Amino acid sequence: MKINVKESTIVRPAQSTPKHSLWNSNLDLLVPRVHIQTVYFYKSNGSPNFFQASVLKDALSNVLVPFYPMAGRLGRDENGRFEIYCNGEGVLFIEAESESPINDFGDFTPCPQLQQLVPTVDYSNNISSYPLLVLQVTFFKCGGVCLGVGLHHTLADGASALHFINTWSDVTCGLTITIPPVH
Repeated sequence: MKINVKESTIVRPAQSTPKHSLWNSNLDLLVPRVHIQTVYFYKSNGSPNFFQASVLKDALSNVLVPFYPMAGRLGRDENGRFEIYCNGEGVLFIEAESESPINDFGDFTPCPQLQQLVPTVDYSNNISSYPLLVLQVTFFKCGGVCLGVGLHHTLADGASALHFINTWSDVTCGLTITIPPVH
């Protein structure tokens, strides 16, 4: 399967956000320092603005205000302990397309092709150099879409990651944020 990247941008919070560091607990220090990848597939609903990238990015920018740690970077304090720098540097948002149909994934059993649907992160540089959240929206020939998410494990657990994705979805649909995040 061939994936063509159309655009790669950094999306920052729509408003200024608090600038500080979030301390990581001893349990947080035990989790692998990698991005956990998930993919979400959607069939086209026939709407002309189905998964419109500009709407997704605007909603993402707005959601990053209350979820501002997502737009930060990983770093170390003066003792070398990992922490999250809440600096508003933003998240990676990639728009891509494929000539393949979603059906090429069959029953969606994990396979190497799925990794093409989530942005890769270069861990060879300083830990503060890469976004903690990377996103890729891939449009398929059949009209379907895949949202690929890479969320750094230090930043959120599974429930918090789903809270973020669901809130982003709500705001994209014009709803307000009903449950604010806990930092």
